[in-house]
Amino acid sequence: MGLFGRTKLKQPADERLFALTTAAVTLQVECGLTYAGKGALVFKPLSASAFDEVVKAADELLDSVAQDSGSKIERETDSFGYEWVIIGDPQLEDAAASLHLVAQELDQQGFGERLLAALFRFKGYEHPVYWVYGYKGGVFWPFVPTGGQERDNAKELELKAKLEPELPIEADLSKWFGMFDAPL
Repeated sequence: MGLFGRTKLKQPADERLFALTTAAVTLQVECGLTYAGKGALVFKPLSASAFDEVVKAADELLDSVAQDSGSKIERETDSFGYEWVIIGDPQLEDAAASLHLVAQELDQQGFGERLLAALFRFKGYEHPVYWVYGYKGGVFWPFVPTGGQERDNAKELELKAKLEPELPIEADLSKWFGMFDAPL
């Protein structure tokens, strides 16, 4: 037993984002889901010039990555004032790497607590399926919106059961926040 009762150190939360890229095979084979070519990072901006400079630097970094990988990048502000960096890329690995770069830049500059989530859209069911990665806990959860403010809880629980061996999934279902009206 280690210090503070832990036997193993917790993996850095930002690196767990890449677990979804290895779970993509299971998503396709066992769930019939394929990556829909869109991913996004959502964060709460500050109205400080230092934060604006960091976001600008992250945008420049993303632009250079996008040129190399062929990704398309968009930025949106939602009705709650949250900023979305949306990556359009047919390769899940490239989208995850691009979103990771932005998150890493924000974190290294001291704004990591502003990161909320990363989302990845999948297709194959009647409704889109999102895998949400919460930066605070370093865990995923499925989100299947069915229209309006409704969601398919049964499908979400089924996805949890199938992917739990491969993904760090949030155990507390009350923390499975719906990302309704996500711009991807």
